[in-house]
Amino acid sequence: MSVRHALLALLSEGPRYGMQLREEFEAATGDVWPLNVGQVYTTLQRLERDGLVESDGGDDERQKSYLITARGRVELGEWLHVPSAQAPPPRDELVTKVLVAVRVPGTDVHEVIQAHRRQVVEFMQEWTRVKEEPAEFDLPLALVIDAELTRLGAVVRWLDLADEHVRHAAAEPAPAHGAKLRRRVVVRR
Repeated sequence: MSVRHALLALLSEGPRYGMQLREEFEAATGDVWPLNVGQVYTTLQRLERDGLVESDGGDDERQKSYLITARGRVELGEWLHVPSAQAPPPRDELVTKVLVAVRVPGTDVHEVIQAHRRQVVEFMQEWTRVKEEPAEFDLPLALVIDAELTRLGAVVRWLDLADEHVRHAAAEPAPAHGAKLRRRVVVRR
């Protein structure tokens, strides 16, 4: 997540103090991504250095009010409208665990996968309960919950596919020594 651009977005609504930005960032993200106030002030200093925000010039960081500059508005607009570049898959601990489990002698990989699948389904149930709680509609929280449920659903689907692959591999005879084919995934940018 780009804290830099999130702060610019909040400043596009009008001048703010650092503490206000932290509180509004957390509210805008459904209160699920806490932000350290030190990170806010460090980011604001960089934004000011880069000419994307201006401060009222106070001596005390906590008393400074910040506002977005014209250059900051251009930067924010570009960030909002330019799709993120394709990148190689991030390192994922769950994927790594399954890949490593396949190599550990005596490990029931199916059980490793199922243990994680059960946990992910429990997380999905918790998010679904939060979603169904009677409360005033909170757009940021609703978007975060839907994003998390979608992400977790994809994790469950991947675990199911991984389990299929592991079962298929266990049923097939091992390839002859040296006959292993490796493919490299190329991501175009």
